Amino acid sequence: MTRFGTLYGIGVGPGDPELITLKAVNMLKKVDVVLAAASTKNDFSLAQSIAAPHLRPGVDIVRLNFPMTRDQAVLDAAWAANAETVLNLLAAGKSAAFLTLGDPLTYSTFGYLLRTLNGRLADIPVEVIPGITSYQAAAAHTGRVLVESGENLAVVSGVASEQELERILSAADSAVILKAYKSMPTIRRVLTRLGLAERAVFVTRLGHEGEEIITDLANVPDKPSYFSLVLVRKEPK
Repeated sequence: MTRFGTLYGIGVGPGDPELITLKAVNMLKKVDVVLAAASTKNDFSLAQSIAAPHLRPGVDIVRLNFPMTRDQAVLDAAWAANAETVLNLLAAGKSAAFLTLGDPLTYSTFGYLLRTLNGRLADIPVEVIPGITSYQAAAAHTGRVLVESGENLAVVSGVASEQELERILSAADSAVILKAYKSMPTIRRVLTRLGLAERAVFVTRLGHEGEEIITDLANVPDKPSYFSLVLVRKEPK
């Protein structure tokens, strides 16, 4: 009977290397293999660069390539190939850390990998080590309260349609719009229509070179950096 190694989903935080957790650091010192996801268009993994000072000498680093495409057949093939790579490592009894920016279970490639692996074999041991999210770091950096008392918080994808964005933002007391780089003109239009534009703040490249915080959404470019989000909160009741 095959004894599988453990797969660890490890969140390394939003980008500031000091925001990685002690638990993540301790686990990175022990694993046999580090799995670094990256776009097929470049060789750089920000998550790997954050984790690098905490890896034990000689640890194997395996790059998992993910194509930047909307072609579902191409994406499915990539996930299948990456899952096979991980499965072979675990079947050899090795422990493996899959690195993610932010949190492994929040808009992360780790969730897709986990689902693909579970579709093949359900009894693989898995442990998730949570990480600080980009919106937690952005709220802390700007001094903005996310929610309090009986308020609700919505975590929204900027990929959502204009109608869906308006529906969610209308109902929420406070919201985080992630993936804001996808459709900034739509986000700006919806917030303006709801009278929330003046209560929103745009944060881009937090903790990286080129960091910027913009309170006037009219000054936000239509195509901002990939590392961009919007925080918005209605007047407290």
